[in-house]
Amino acid sequence: MASAPLRVAVVCSSNQNRSMEAHHLLSRKGFSVRSFGTGTHVKLPGPTADQPNVYDFNTTYDEIYRDLVRKDKELYTKNGVLHMLQRNREIKPGPERFQDCKDVFDLILTCEERVYNQVVEELNSRKQVTFQMVHVVNLNIRDNFEEASLGAFLFSELCQCVQLMDDVEKEIGEVLLEFEVNSGQTFLHTICFY
Repeated sequence: MASAPLRVAVVCSSNQNRSMEAHHLLSRKGFSVRSFGTGTHVKLPGPTADQPNVYDFNTTYDEIYRDLVRKDKELYTKNGVLHMLQRNREIKPGPERFQDCKDVFDLILTCEERVYNQVVEELNSRKQVTFQMVHVVNLNIRDNFEEASLGAFLFSELCQCVQLMDDVEKEIGEVLLEFEVNSGQTFLHTICFY
């Protein structure tokens, strides 16, 4: 795989924190990367746990940023959401849904088991045309800024390993086992086809 650039997708629920932190790091490391969410709406923390801010996926990061500044700049500055949105809008215009993307990837990284299941279900529901293989790998990452950074680092290390593999299909299982031992995390892995 070392001869061609690795095409990577990172997927979480709302395409805000975990997938965007990984997108940011992988992009800085030179990978061809896109990020997505699988949810029906974008959800961000609100003034209380039972009052999230909910947006349509067509809402840009800039529009979300301005809306939260208008609602309570101090709260959303203090809890880090405005900083996160500033990073996001420097990377791309707005959140995207994985289900709406027909691009081909070599590796799809998901940030929680529910999202992993949604990605696998979506890929398996599509008509296979080229039968090109895609590896889908999940690492459960808690949806907070610290865990998103740690998860992005593990995803970056994994992508670097996969990029250097001669035969991903034969080698990825062993590498994922090493990652599990070294990180204490469990990785899910499956293969789908385009």
